[in-house]
Amino acid sequence: MTKPVVNIDEVEFMPRVAPFAPTGPAAERFDVKTARIGPRIGAKQLGYNITAVPPGKRGYPVHSHRVNEEMFFVLEGTGEVRIGSDVYPLKPGDFVACPAGGPELAHQIANTGTTELRYLAVSTTLSPEICDYPDSDKFAVFANFAGPTDDKPKIFRHIARKAHDIDYWDGE
Repeated sequence: MTKPVVNIDEVEFMPRVAPFAPTGPAAERFDVKTARIGPRIGAKQLGYNITAVPPGKRGYPVHSHRVNEEMFFVLEGTGEVRIGSDVYPLKPGDFVACPAGGPELAHQIANTGTTELRYLAVSTTLSPEICDYPDSDKFAVFANFAGPTDDKPKIFRHIARKAHDIDYWDGE
């Protein structure tokens, strides 16, 4: 059985890897390291990680989740969170709720301080998930499926621009 306890001093931060590592101009604005905690302590229905964002960077594009809810708790550093068109300052001890919904609930955390911003991220882990990216007019579908012979999930991922919508019967 997985040990259900881990100390924050024992977690290892990992940089983002392809296909989620930013390239080109995006690499100038986005950077993040995460320490995944949920799988390590045996979590099944919630995801937990500690996210570390360097000064002047954002971890992720502005996005909303249609299925999963997120909560953030600021551990250290300062920044701001954008939710819809509103922006709120962040400091240690702040909680942020990001319920599931459409683009009006799209959110992004940015480090506006001079030191690393660290926060605990907790979310439900329902699959499939649909995300909206209102600033770039994209959407994404993510789904995890159990593999046929082992516990390693098989991942389906599709990201596209909404403008490329085709008719249901196209090509039939």
